[in-house]
Amino acid sequence: MTVTVRFAPSPTGRLHVGNARIALINWLFAKRHGGYFLLRIDDTDSERSRAEYEEAIRQDLRWLGLSWDRKVKQSQRLDRYAAAAEKLKVDGRLYPCYETPEELEYKRKRRLARGEPPVYDRAALKLTAADRRKLEAEGRQPHWRFRLEDGEVRWDDLVRGPCHYHAAHLSDPVVIRADGTPLYTLPSVVDDAELSITHVIRGEDHVTNTAAQIQLFRALGAEPPAFAHLSLLTDATGQGLSKRLGSLSLGELRAEGIDGMAVNSLLAKLGTSDPIQPRSNLDQLIDEFDIGKFSRATPKFDVADLTHLNARLLHEMPFIEAEPRLKQIGLDADEAFWVAVRANLTDLSQARDWWHICREAVAPVIEDAAFARQAAALLPAEPWTTDTWKAWTTAVQAASGRKGRDLFHPLRLALTGREHGPELKTLLPLVGRARAQARLCGETA
Repeated sequence: MTVTVRFAPSPTGRLHVGNARIALINWLFAKRHGGYFLLRIDDTDSERSRAEYEEAIRQDLRWLGLSWDRKVKQSQRLDRYAAAAEKLKVDGRLYPCYETPEELEYKRKRRLARGEPPVYDRAALKLTAADRRKLEAEGRQPHWRFRLEDGEVRWDDLVRGPCHYHAAHLSDPVVIRADGTPLYTLPSVVDDAELSITHVIRGEDHVTNTAAQIQLFRALGAEPPAFAHLSLLTDATGQGLSKRLGSLSLGELRAEGIDGMAVNSLLAKLGTSDPIQPRSNLDQLIDEFDIGKFSRATPKFDVADLTHLNARLLHEMPFIEAEPRLKQIGLDADEAFWVAVRANLTDLSQARDWWHICREAVAPVIEDAAFARQAAALLPAEPWTTDTWKAWTTAVQAASGRKGRDLFHPLRLALTGREHGPELKTLLPLVGRARAQARLCGETA
């Protein structure tokens, strides 16, 4: 059977790095095994789902390079969930319940006070047809629970190892709301079964869901997929991440000039003992991927680590990979420009600043006007190469008697308006003789 995985975000907020990690690991697992990556939009919550968030999910995945082989939307498959629910009702595995949220919370607290697990007491199973008619006459509409069968549920988790839960310690999950709309558990199982998902790779917050879902798969006549539950990512302080709070959103990282491959390079290794190295393309990460390397320890995502990794990625990036990224930020730059500036970038957006200095008008900073004019008069004729800087500054040193910082610092300020930056031997040919002469003479050029 062909390996098929899915990433199933809800379009209720922006994706954060924790969501991206799950998407990336699913994608790498599929590609490592020659399989398929399916994007499933879990949009059954019509009140909270937004078209703009769905579009943002697609943009974020494209930014990371995570193309999908197929996309489905749960809102377009409601008939499939209704059919599954009817089968389960006929088989006696779904039953109606009429408790209000307040009544359920009261029951939960009572069980906890008695030292009992806070599971649903199945009181609704004791209702007669007359009881149900009476409750509905009062205006109550039922929600529907999936009745778990007694016994242990076991699976061999690809990350956590052997797992087991006894049904007596679990509440029968609510799978249909009182308004008739399905909750997460039922649509997820129906989709995984009908779309031939072979491996479900998700966060460890779904571990207890898995026990109930395995029974649900079998109740629908389907074989459960393999499962892998990854430890949840936290921020550098140990706090959990949230789409609702906008924690470390991919949109923000992209706007700050972070490269998608820097994010991939970090997320692919968090939770493993592999060294974190900048990788410029996903093929390298596919070759290195092994889901067996992920541990149960809680990995922390530190923005400082990402910034450092992003800088390393840019410093090592060849022009053939940088060129399309530069075009995306509006720069039609050549290899000479990239080689000159890349070592001074921590994020790609900074390349715009150096493009401005090399190709557009800049107000010079003149420390000593007489010295600057003297240096301008000694500028050699073009064409210029990386050897021009040394030849020119040697002539200026001989004429002025200056050396070291007294020689180089005022020239850098006049030519770039900056205290620091790329080596001037590579930058000077990009500035060109006309701009260099004008700036040394105190003109904006």
